Amino acid sequence: MFWDDSPQDELAGLRDVVDVAYRIDCPRLPLDHAYALSTALLELLPWLGTEEHAGVHLIHGAESGNGWMRPQDPERDLLHLSRRARLRLRVPEARVDEAAALVGQTLEVSGFGVGVGAMNVIPLEPLPVVFARHVVADPEQDEAAFLAEMAAELARIGVPVSKLLSGRSHVLRVPDGLLHTRSLMVAELDPEASLRLQRSGVGSEQAMGCGLFIGHKDIAPVPGAA
Repeated sequence: MFWDDSPQDELAGLRDVVDVAYRIDCPRLPLDHAYALSTALLELLPWLGTEEHAGVHLIHGAESGNGWMRPQDPERDLLHLSRRARLRLRVPEARVDEAAALVGQTLEVSGFGVGVGAMNVIPLEPLPVVFARHVVADPEQDEAAFLAEMAAELARIGVPVSKLLSGRSHVLRVPDGLLHTRSLMVAELDPEASLRLQRSGVGSEQAMGCGLFIGHKDIAPVPGAA
C-alpha cells in the first residue's frame, strides 16, 4: 500500500513567478526614471520586454518623514537613495539564472550610474491586500470608470474582487509623450487570487513598472501613493 499524507501546496502552480532583488550602488536617481531604467535593463535582458509574467519594479527612495519631504517634480527632482534601496525585477523562476547576469553590471540611467550588486530571490506572498503604484490609465477617465475597467480586467484573469481603491494619478515621460497612470490597491483577496494577480499583473508597460502588484500588510494608504 502507498500512503502519502504529506501536506500539499494547493498554490504550487502559482508560485512559478518570483521577484529578484539586487543591492545597488546609486546615491541618486531622477524621480521619473521609468523609461531610462527599462531601456538600460532591456539592453542586457531583452526578454524582459516580451516574457509573460516579467516586469521591472521602479526604484523608490524614502517617503516623507523626519522633516524631509519626498520630491514631487518629476522633471527636476532627484530621489536620494539609501543603502537599503533595491532594484527588483519580477521574473518566471525559469529566468532567475539569466537574471543573475545583471550582477556586477553598471546601468546608465539618465546619466546616473546604477551599480548592480548581490541578488536574492523573493517569493511572492499571498497577502489579502496588494498594491500597484502605477497602472496605465486613460487620462480622460474619472476614478469610477477606471475602477470599473480594473474590475472587469481582474475578472478576466480569474481574480474575484470585492474591494478596489484608486489613489494618486501619475505621469511617466516617454519619448513619444506622456504615459498616464493611477495607483491601485486590491483588498480582501484569498491566497489564490492574491498570487494570481501578482503573477499576472494588469495592463501594459510592465517593463516600465506598470501593472505590477506587491503584497501590502493592510489596507492603510501607502505613503506617497494616495
